[in-house]
Amino acid sequence: MSHDARRYFDLPSPFRMKRGGELRGARVAFETWGKLSDARDNAVLILTGLSPSAHAASNAQDPSPGWWEAMVGPGKAIDTDRWFVICVNSLGSDKGSTCPASINPATGEPYRLDFPELALEDVANAAYAAVRSLDIEQLACLIGCSMGGMSALAYMLLHPGSARAHISVDTAPQAQPFAIAIRSLQREAIRLDPQWNNGRYDDAHYPETGMSIARKLGVITYRSAMEWNGRFARIRLEPEQRDDDPFGFEFQVESYLQGHAQRFVRGFDPNSYLYLSRASDWFDVSEYGGGSILEGLKRIRVEQALVIGVSTDILFPLEQQEQIAEGLRAAGADVEFVALDSPQGHDAFLVDIENYSRAIGGFLGRL
Repeated sequence: MSHDARRYFDLPSPFRMKRGGELRGARVAFETWGKLSDARDNAVLILTGLSPSAHAASNAQDPSPGWWEAMVGPGKAIDTDRWFVICVNSLGSDKGSTCPASINPATGEPYRLDFPELALEDVANAAYAAVRSLDIEQLACLIGCSMGGMSALAYMLLHPGSARAHISVDTAPQAQPFAIAIRSLQREAIRLDPQWNNGRYDDAHYPETGMSIARKLGVITYRSAMEWNGRFARIRLEPEQRDDDPFGFEFQVESYLQGHAQRFVRGFDPNSYLYLSRASDWFDVSEYGGGSILEGLKRIRVEQALVIGVSTDILFPLEQQEQIAEGLRAAGADVEFVALDSPQGHDAFLVDIENYSRAIGGFLGRL
């Protein structure tokens, strides 16, 4: 029996997109935990990274563990006994929201590459509309992780005063050339797979190899070299674990990446991956500050903020998170900056739960 706790919000139709184009009959999926207070002032919104769904944690309707299970729930860092927690699946993601795999009402066929160009501002506006539909005027706190951290900055820039506090987790005010380069290679791997077929694949003809390479590239950048060394060193696979291919897998780390890729490949729509990845490259806070990141961030109005980063993150380096902290401080927010030394790199917020819980739980406890 499959459990599904997702709820859906129908976006205004047409829903206009930042880069031109519009969606008709579009929707976003979201899940909630806890209870909204009578004053409607205890709502916490979580915006996700590129691939997670709205299922951040288990709940009565869906008891399966969520992607941030250790962080969200009664008595946990994001305490659902106190907060009404909402997690929205990004517009453009295939986890319930309208995306390139959705049916285009104009044609009766999936959008595929006819989906309009997607910006993280569109993701932010869709999430904002979903929150407003719950009759919530102002969030107690807006939390954004990774790509969701950029969507959260867009949310606060486009909707001033929409959140009292903000928690920024392992993110950036704009993508650095290294992150853009990696994502560009990921997209190239997908598009070069003959099965991709200009976005016209199906279950029988799915760009498995391209998606697998894209995921492996991602996993390599989500972790740090320090962690790879510690976990795998140069350990080789046992002879019986190898195949006869002269260039086949020989090291444990290769086999680990393959396992990761296999778990991911059929679980995410390749065109959605292309669109969200490109949206991450395009996002730039400096557009809101006449070319200056600092001036852009100064337009954000929150009372308090917590900015967390990790020294081993190569995708969203710590100095970018320092920029966010500095900008929000310049905007008048009371900002706490936490730099962690977790060896796990960018993925630390999913793995180093103890340190993240202490920082996030402590901050929310003081609100």
